[in-house]
Amino acid sequence: MMTNAAWLLLIPAAAAIGWLAGRRGGEIKGGARVSRLSNTYFRGLNYLLNEQQDKAIEIFLQIAEVDKDTVETQFALGHLFRRRGEVDRAIRLHQSLVARNGLSEEQKTRAVLALGEDYMRAGLLDRAETLFTDLVQMGVHAPQALRQLIAIYQAERDWHKAIEHAVRYEQTSGEPMGRVIAHFHCELAERARLDNRNERARQRIADAYAADSHCVRAGVIEGRLELSEGNDAAAIRAFERVARHDIDYLPEIMAPLLACYERRGELARARGFLQEMIEHYPGISPVLALAQMIQRDEDVGAAQQFLAKQLQQRPSVRGEAAFIDLSLENPSNDADESLRTLKQITDQLVVRTNSYRCQRCGFGARAHHWQCPSCKQWGTIKPLLSAVGD
Repeated sequence: MMTNAAWLLLIPAAAAIGWLAGRRGGEIKGGARVSRLSNTYFRGLNYLLNEQQDKAIEIFLQIAEVDKDTVETQFALGHLFRRRGEVDRAIRLHQSLVARNGLSEEQKTRAVLALGEDYMRAGLLDRAETLFTDLVQMGVHAPQALRQLIAIYQAERDWHKAIEHAVRYEQTSGEPMGRVIAHFHCELAERARLDNRNERARQRIADAYAADSHCVRAGVIEGRLELSEGNDAAAIRAFERVARHDIDYLPEIMAPLLACYERRGELARARGFLQEMIEHYPGISPVLALAQMIQRDEDVGAAQQFLAKQLQQRPSVRGEAAFIDLSLENPSNDADESLRTLKQITDQLVVRTNSYRCQRCGFGARAHHWQCPSCKQWGTIKPLLSAVGD
């Protein structure tokens, strides 16, 4: 079945064909060719109104083959084929347009762009790359071609070319690309860090900051790099900067950051940081971390009192589970078994719930991804704020 949005693509094309047939009918009365065009159009329109989409498409294809002035119809049909997953038909249609005589340069360029998109949808990235590269070299429709090339190089994980073409796209279109370019540099930084090429990783981190001074991912990589080299003070600075640039990523850096504070004996600084985060972050993570510190530095009762007050302001299943844990350390005989059962149920709710969600398309995941597997956008997946999640 065709979606409503896709089906609406045919309406303007059908209207244009009807207008063309009517105009020609007025200019060349009695012409057999125009009569056939009009009859074919009305037959296709009848299929359209009766929701016989496949037959209507075939009719409009016949019209497009008969009359060269129906190029717009072919573009609409090609787009529709691609959206329906009929990529082979879209490729054949756009190939015929590219090879057709009598089209304007603008129309031929549009056909090449459309054919390149067909190749991408079919997974023929090398063919698509060749088409789009030729357009860029000719300076024709460069922004559109560059955007498609960026998508290709992302799919191929060729981050050097992705950076090069993203810079060119920004220069050509005027659209800021710093945030995306920073992620490409971060990909190279991660690769260098995993290969123990730390100086190269540092350079890529610097490049990421140059592209986007508030790049959270660069801060996370920098913190991990400093940790691997035993530079706890530098790691603390990097992780704190991450939290202050985008507090939504606090759960990603809190554990290693607290470990750094502890190794350096900076517990007062740790408590101050957590208190600052509690004032700005709506989730439960910093509350739980501070409750653990209060329990260690003071006693269970103080931690229980602090946590109970916080849970009144931000109810959370994880917070409830932590409160039960504190209660179980001095259980009453009557409440012991019921509390243990409630703890087991709460743990299961936490385990089975997605912890992350894409802010653009809603994709849910249990592990963090820097690039959304669904919509392919960068930096849109963040920790999920919910009663069961954070």
